[in-house]
Amino acid sequence: MSIDISQFLVTFYEESFEGLEIMESELLNLDVGAADNETINTIFRAAHSIKGGSGTFGLNAVSDFTHVMETLLDEMRDGRRQVTQEGVNILLSSVDVLREMLTALRDSAELNVQRVAATKQQLDTLLGGDAVSSEEKPQAEQAPVESSFQLWAIDFRPHLDMLRTGNDPVRMFRELSDLGELNATVDVSGLPAWDELEPEESYLNWKLALDSDKDEADIREVFEWVDDECDLNIHQAAGLFVEAQHEEAAPVQPLATPPIQDKTDTVAAVGTNAGSAKEPARKPTASGDTSIRVSIDKVDELINMVGELVITQSMLSQYGEAEKIDTAGIERLRDGLGQLERNTRELQESVMRIRMLPISFAFQRFPRLVHDLSSKLEKNIQLKMSGEQTELDKTVMEKIGDPLVHLVRNSLDHGIEKPDVRREKGKPEQGTVHLNAFHQGGNIVIEIIDDGAGLNKDKIIEKAVGRGLLVEGEAVSDEQVHDLIFHAGFSTADTVSDVSGRGVGMDVVRKNIRSLGGTVEVTSKVDIGSTFTIRLPLTLAILDGQLVKVGTETYIVPLISIIESLQVKMDKVNTVSGKGEVYRLRDEYIPVVRLYHVFDVEPDGRELTTGLLVVVEAEGEKVALFVDDLFGQQQVVIKSLETNFKKVGGVSGATILGDGTVALILDVKGLMGLYQKQTPARDLYLVKSSDAAA
Repeated sequence: MSIDISQFLVTFYEESFEGLEIMESELLNLDVGAADNETINTIFRAAHSIKGGSGTFGLNAVSDFTHVMETLLDEMRDGRRQVTQEGVNILLSSVDVLREMLTALRDSAELNVQRVAATKQQLDTLLGGDAVSSEEKPQAEQAPVESSFQLWAIDFRPHLDMLRTGNDPVRMFRELSDLGELNATVDVSGLPAWDELEPEESYLNWKLALDSDKDEADIREVFEWVDDECDLNIHQAAGLFVEAQHEEAAPVQPLATPPIQDKTDTVAAVGTNAGSAKEPARKPTASGDTSIRVSIDKVDELINMVGELVITQSMLSQYGEAEKIDTAGIERLRDGLGQLERNTRELQESVMRIRMLPISFAFQRFPRLVHDLSSKLEKNIQLKMSGEQTELDKTVMEKIGDPLVHLVRNSLDHGIEKPDVRREKGKPEQGTVHLNAFHQGGNIVIEIIDDGAGLNKDKIIEKAVGRGLLVEGEAVSDEQVHDLIFHAGFSTADTVSDVSGRGVGMDVVRKNIRSLGGTVEVTSKVDIGSTFTIRLPLTLAILDGQLVKVGTETYIVPLISIIESLQVKMDKVNTVSGKGEVYRLRDEYIPVVRLYHVFDVEPDGRELTTGLLVVVEAEGEKVALFVDDLFGQQQVVIKSLETNFKKVGGVSGATILGDGTVALILDVKGLMGLYQKQTPARDLYLVKSSDAAA
């Protein structure tokens, strides 16, 4: 029997990626020349944890690469090396390489050997360059000493269950041997009889002698992972003690990887080939992307709600056993059902809160993006972020990342001007991109604001006319002009770069945001700047909807899309010849969409006065849906049609109602497009308000 430490790989990868985020963030905050020691220590600790963990799991390529980074950071934090912009840039590149290495190992993919080697060479070259010499150090630091080496005696007594956490003493000894010359003596007196031995328990103790120039803090750092899982005593050694240790102890080096498991598949998981560029690693059953960290408060709340539900269920079960229920019993049953409804709703809300994460998880990639692109584009740009604690469903957050990246890159490349241009316009040389998030109703709103050049209306119109999207001389509003940039292949860039300008992306941005049930809008003023506003539902799993009846069918209209519902007054209905029906609502003409036409069902009545109009809006367009009747409003659990059946136009999903029937959830924007496609056969189509007014 042996310990299968591969079960800890998932946690290791999660914590390593978090460590890389910390390293990247702190490196971006590092002041060149006069760096804060605490900042460097934070970066060093993150690198040291990744190095130690990768060594424990036999990911030696990661451990070796991180060791070089750690050495460089160590020289920076003790003053032997100045913090330079070159050093920061190389360390940032090293963070990228480490992220790629860990991702490849986690997913059992091929390592980019060339990039790893090239970046490691940069680190080695930097380490071989000029460091701060002893002559450059302050005079107070140059007090004469006989020798920088000293002898340390270390008494290391692991607790019985230390091995169960995946910590291995031999790995720690290898770390110690990097600090100097190490000798060890093992105490086996605690070993039980063979038939009483538990292979996952630690019975051995060690006395170690370390000849090193490091101080006690550096030595204790090696044991920081097991600080509360062992008894540790470190002190400077007396000569006789050390001599005895040298005589008795067998040298620790070279240290072989200990046989911590004997299962064939587990051996492949940890891998021990230090020289190989690609290390075998078993793919964990769940990666960091499929897990979520939850605060203990949310878990406690969920447990309390389950307890309340159990009490309610117990109360209701009494009536299930009763043969006859009197009037008072019926009243208590109603109360119990009402309590069950409250418990279920609160339980649902508690479960949904578990999936909610602060949007800072999506924002955290942008400081690095702005740092790198500012340098590449030769622009001076600062990034501001607000509302980072605004919470969003994890699923939505994972899918909004790429659209956000494209919009921010667009602001950096097209929006913010170069310093000399900004000077000529009387603007500060430093441009600003502001990411802001906040809740509004049942939505989360994300704004990407820049103080750049703004959208050039004339240039957009010129390009649109050239592509046949507009007729020359056609009157268009600012909103319609801004909307043109979301057409596929549309770009006003004069030159194509690897940042933007190929006309790909903005249409994909809108498509991806629509797929999440959201919208994206843009407002802009010349030389003032642009604002892209994204509105998204807080979650993709639950929807507040209005149930509507069309013939024998029930459909659900998202409440967020509904403006109002009204009874039809025929004197306000107009027919535009060859175009369809419109309804005049407060001096605005709104196209009427008969749902029974769209879905080809038989309605209760075809006259508009026999039913109701539900006025809905999507991306600035309004339509009035003609339905037979309205039912209640309720929260529904969304089931994907595309996953379980196939994609259906005008429908975003389905749900199961309380009576067991299936109801389709309407996609308002898709419904408009579907109606337009069907109109040639019926001589009807979605008309603009301006057409009706004409």
